[in-house]
Amino acid sequence: MVQHATSSVDLVGWVHAKRDHGGLLFIDLRDRTGLIQLVVNPQQFPDLASLHLESVIEVEGTVVLRSAETVNEHLPTGQIEVSVERVIVRNASDVLPFSLEESRAENVSEEMRLTYRYLDLRRPSNYQRLLRRHQIAATVRNYLNNNGFLEIELPILFKTTPEGAREFLVPSRVNPQQFYALAQSPQQYKQMLMVAGVERYYSIARCFRDEDLRADRQPEFTQIDLEMSFIEAEDIHNLIEGTLQRVWKEVLRMDLQLPLKRMPFREAMDRFGSDKPDTRFDLEIKDVTGIFVQSSFKVFADVIANGGVIKAINGKGLADLTQGELKALEDSAKAMGAKGLAFIRVEESGWKSPVSKFFTDQEKAALAGALSMEAGDVVFFAAEKWERACTILGRIRTDCAALLQRRGRLSIDGNRFDLLWIVDFPLLTYDEETGRYVATHHPFTAPVPDDIKLLDTNPHAVRGQHYDLVMNGVELGGGSIRIHSCDLQRKIFHDILKIPHEVVEDRFGYMLRAFRFGAPPHGGIALGLDRFAAMLSGTTSIRDVIAFPKTQRGQDLMCQSPSPASQKQLRELHIAFK
Repeated sequence: MVQHATSSVDLVGWVHAKRDHGGLLFIDLRDRTGLIQLVVNPQQFPDLASLHLESVIEVEGTVVLRSAETVNEHLPTGQIEVSVERVIVRNASDVLPFSLEESRAENVSEEMRLTYRYLDLRRPSNYQRLLRRHQIAATVRNYLNNNGFLEIELPILFKTTPEGAREFLVPSRVNPQQFYALAQSPQQYKQMLMVAGVERYYSIARCFRDEDLRADRQPEFTQIDLEMSFIEAEDIHNLIEGTLQRVWKEVLRMDLQLPLKRMPFREAMDRFGSDKPDTRFDLEIKDVTGIFVQSSFKVFADVIANGGVIKAINGKGLADLTQGELKALEDSAKAMGAKGLAFIRVEESGWKSPVSKFFTDQEKAALAGALSMEAGDVVFFAAEKWERACTILGRIRTDCAALLQRRGRLSIDGNRFDLLWIVDFPLLTYDEETGRYVATHHPFTAPVPDDIKLLDTNPHAVRGQHYDLVMNGVELGGGSIRIHSCDLQRKIFHDILKIPHEVVEDRFGYMLRAFRFGAPPHGGIALGLDRFAAMLSGTTSIRDVIAFPKTQRGQDLMCQSPSPASQKQLRELHIAFK
């Protein structure tokens, strides 16, 4: 910046801050590249003193070096300032509804910020989040382009498929009583591209789901979506790992070590109680069923006799839990399906627990060894069927980690990214409410070839060629090798998922027909761009990396949508329904 001293400049930007020092007025002028200080003679330009912040001005002046004592080391332009010789007010601002100072952002409600989103986005931190999102998308595009992929736009108006998440329906005016659905994902279209011989497709795809919203959900969201022909799962893994390594290098200026770890679904559930485990901290779940096989404690004995398991987790250093904290943990367990939450506090004077009095000395010794129990710990139990026991303690694990963080006993590095693949998912999950199997991922996922013979005899044991990419306890994306055989896909629909023949033909008939014309083996993956950008930007809400997000009620407060339709629109809609 020093090399520009004595240069004449013409600058345009927003009035970011003003400081009146009597004989001189200092103005910080801001644009997307940053700030620069202007020095103004208030007698020469008297109107500037009363100009509101965020007004747009154009100035002409000369770049001068700051004196040594006024250099701002925290600003890239801190060694220089501009002595203003001419000013044009391009657009005077009204008084702002809230301060745009970064230090005051937390004092402004999200409702207010989203109502004036165009002002909120002027904060440098919000601009940087949009910039990072752009950098991620641009890097992914360049990498895939250089690896033989075609970027292809797919339709947003799709066929309604009522199973699964709720859809946004769009009536067709020219086809009365007929509806489109906004596409929840490009899944079926991209499979048709593989049948069409495209071989390598990707898109930055807009997707829509009418579901209850939270920090990581929006009614409209974006996926990095891709599909490849003549490949196996390892080919997808290698491609995505290469893509991520390029993103880490170009966006984060960091090296990502490859290959990423592969963890089977069952191991993830056994150790962490989740198929998207946060592996940045320990607190692993242990299976202690073997300790209680001959137990006289009836609760545990009955569970084991009925095919269940006993699992436990040691909340290291949490024996000082308050009654309120213990109650909150019990409520978490009940929310995951537990009837209660058995526990043992380990104190210097011994174990304090409603259940340990039923344990033999041999069981206590085995338990203490298996869980490395020592004074100051608290151990929680889940006695349930395997998957429910895992998920209950998975929730307790994350709750315990949060409690330890608040006490300063656990440090999780926010700049650390633990990435891994979760593989070997079960193809099918038994739904006790409906009494039938449902697809764990989606019905187009191919079973592991060696397991196809088990579809008729032991569906629960069939593994799917499905894989999820997980980072820091968050699922970044998922995909699978797809079924490309008409006969196998029809068998999954009819015999396994018990979808009626007429429903299959109505919703998927075109796909089954396509598979009869030389459909190649193929597979793909979709990564959530919003979630990816949020995590690499250090925020927990995807709303922070979406330019104009919806609230939790699905509203755009800035432009006040959704809004009532006009009478003309309602009449046309009536015709479409009629």
